[in-house]
Amino acid sequence: MTRAFWEERLRNIIPELRDQLISYRRSGAAPGVFRSMVLKEVGDHFRSWRVIILMVIILLTCIGSLYTALTAISDTGSAGNSDETFFFLHLFTLSDGSLPPFFVFIGFLGPLLGISLGFDAVNSEQNRGTLSRLLAQPIPRDYVINAKFVAALLVIALLFFVLSFTVIGAGLLTLGIPPTPSEFMRILSFMLLSIVYVALWLNLSVYFSVRFRQPATSALAGIAVWLFFTVFYPLIANLLIKAAAPSPYASGRSVYLFERFRFLLMQVMPNELYSQATSTLLMPSVRSLGPLTMEQMEGAIPGPLPLGQSLLLVWPQLTGLISLTIFCFILSYLAFMRREIRSR
Repeated sequence: MTRAFWEERLRNIIPELRDQLISYRRSGAAPGVFRSMVLKEVGDHFRSWRVIILMVIILLTCIGSLYTALTAISDTGSAGNSDETFFFLHLFTLSDGSLPPFFVFIGFLGPLLGISLGFDAVNSEQNRGTLSRLLAQPIPRDYVINAKFVAALLVIALLFFVLSFTVIGAGLLTLGIPPTPSEFMRILSFMLLSIVYVALWLNLSVYFSVRFRQPATSALAGIAVWLFFTVFYPLIANLLIKAAAPSPYASGRSVYLFERFRFLLMQVMPNELYSQATSTLLMPSVRSLGPLTMEQMEGAIPGPLPLGQSLLLVWPQLTGLISLTIFCFILSYLAFMRREIRSR
């Protein structure tokens, strides 16, 4: 391709870009409109009693899990050297048996937070008639759905950062020394993974809010999906696993294939992906998630993995959660852009 060809292409593209910029300016959509919409949605979330109540519940469970972790550490006397025992990671994973550890509570209550932030994001405004008046303004239509998602994501990120740094602060007060760089990066990876996991349920609930007109129906749909993967799918999977279980006299190859089948069957659940990823990031001693053969176990040296190796180990789980989150966002985005908005 010659230089004249590219010059001709540029002469054709520049007028098109100029016309698009002029039409955008004439539409009246100022650059600060999207930020104002996001800030308005964030303020609505913090003034919502259901969000406040759920945040208080998560905060109380965080404090309870932190207390049980500190009790377990003091009972076992594992706080002697934070570089060897990963003291700050134990604050997220240990428990004395009275309450589950911190990351288990997040995996259980996180979906409820995402559903509560998004189940009435669109249909409640449409029922009140404010959505049609908002779309009558000279702003792009996708600003509405994007602002709702970004605002809810900021609320989720703020909550998890506050909870995680609260746990780190309690560890500093208890031990008197800061966490190691490896521990801090693992905690940061745990926070980012938790945000992605809750964003998955947020996007799913936003899709239901676009799909159904009544907020109660969209809330029940989101809770039904959460209950299915939390309660009913494990029951179905256990029945299939029991039916496919090999005999006690089966060969090692058959046992390995059965364990592989059971592992892949559980990968369908988003909560299982999150649990495997968080347990690997917060427990450096975890060296494998799936079944291993005897050849793979021979010569393995027990010991904690570096952060890079732990991330490689959970890379399939990470990509699975991110892909599901993006897929649910695309569903809600397309459903909203194609929906006919009329005031009742």
